[in-house]
Amino acid sequence: MYNELTENDIKKMKEEIEYRIKVVRPKIIKEIQESRAMGDLSENAEYHAARREKGKNEGRIEYLKNMIDTAKIISLNDNKDEVGIFDKVEILFEDENEVEKVQISTTLRNDVSKGIISKESPFGKAILGRKVGERVKVNVSKDVGYFVKILSIEKSGDDIDLPIM
Repeated sequence: MYNELTENDIKKMKEEIEYRIKVVRPKIIKEIQESRAMGDLSENAEYHAARREKGKNEGRIEYLKNMIDTAKIISLNDNKDEVGIFDKVEILFEDENEVEKVQISTTLRNDVSKGIISKESPFGKAILGRKVGERVKVNVSKDVGYFVKILSIEKSGDDIDLPIM
């Protein structure tokens, strides 16, 4: 399986890898060396904490490299009538009769608390490629779903400021 990512996703991941290798890794190595010099490692909490941080950092680097290696580069939907990645969409949630504005993003840059929804989520999958005025069923599970109506689409580009998660 591959990850569908944009060029900016790849760029941001490469930047994070470089930062983790050139800045974070040397800092952690220094912390390990300093805490090792304090003596008995079996009771040295600073040493064990630094080792855990080293593991987390190396794990994140490997995760990002794997994401890049398995990525399929996708392009934005330029069709002005359809919901595409990074578009801002005004949605009517029929059950609550509430209107919300959401933005569709790649999986790496979603943030539900800010209304940035992954294209891989049930909601994202349901509205991607749809048009203004369409009534869409969002299937949460096999037996549960709800209806939304697309009220407007504001075309938007790949926002480099959206952080990767």
